[in-house]
Amino acid sequence: MEFALPIWIIGLIVLIILIFVALLPKAINVIPEYERGIHFRLGRFTGVKGPGVVLIIPFADKLMRKDLRVRDMDVPKQNIITKDNVSTNVDAVAYMRVFDPEKATLEVEHHYRATKRLAQTTLRDVLGDVELDDLLSKREELSERIREIIDKETDPWGVKVTNVTIKDVSLPKNMVRAIASQAEAERNRRARVKKAQGEKEAAKRMSDAAGIYGESEGAMRLRELQTLVEIATEGNLIVVTPSKLGSGLGTIAGMTAAIEEQKEKSFEKEEEES
Repeated sequence: MEFALPIWIIGLIVLIILIFVALLPKAINVIPEYERGIHFRLGRFTGVKGPGVVLIIPFADKLMRKDLRVRDMDVPKQNIITKDNVSTNVDAVAYMRVFDPEKATLEVEHHYRATKRLAQTTLRDVLGDVELDDLLSKREELSERIREIIDKETDPWGVKVTNVTIKDVSLPKNMVRAIASQAEAERNRRARVKKAQGEKEAAKRMSDAAGIYGESEGAMRLRELQTLVEIATEGNLIVVTPSKLGSGLGTIAGMTAAIEEQKEKSFEKEEEES
């Protein structure tokens, strides 16, 4: 006598198998290395899971994923009035990551959105308390100050702000022209200072040389002779010398004659070649 199961039992077994197959993908979760799973059972937090395979009970358990990688966050352009009453638009970029997925889930509703809004208000507060010159010349210092403030506020949320960078500072056209004029005036001032320093150095050297020539009559005579030779090389010049240089005129005349003879030879050679 063969044993036969009732139809309804067979149907029930088939239904259970189908339900099991349908729920199996929901029960098995694979958490990658860069994520963590926040596990809830019947609404209660039970722990942080992963990485690896995590099994849950469908309908009773819930698994929320949190990405632990660094994310970039664009801070929208903010209109800022600096301490010296200059209107400017500033935008920035921030980099953040979740270091405690439990806090990032239980302590704040949307950690990314909350951090972004906090960055906007901090940007306005910090930059509104500095003058325009500091805003333009101390970007790195101001960016670091903003980062420290945001990071301190987001620490209870399990969020770490790793970097903040001020990207662009937009100024009114009249202010851009004023800054350009100021920069040009500064360059001219530096050029004048450098020229004055050069003239001062030259005057000092000339004063030192005059002192040396004054102490040594021979050095003075040699310098006078050198000057006369340089003048003679210009040609067609009449040089009137003081009487005390009479002893050196013979030497000067000889050097001048040699120079004139060399010029005549060069002129004749050019005529023959032409």
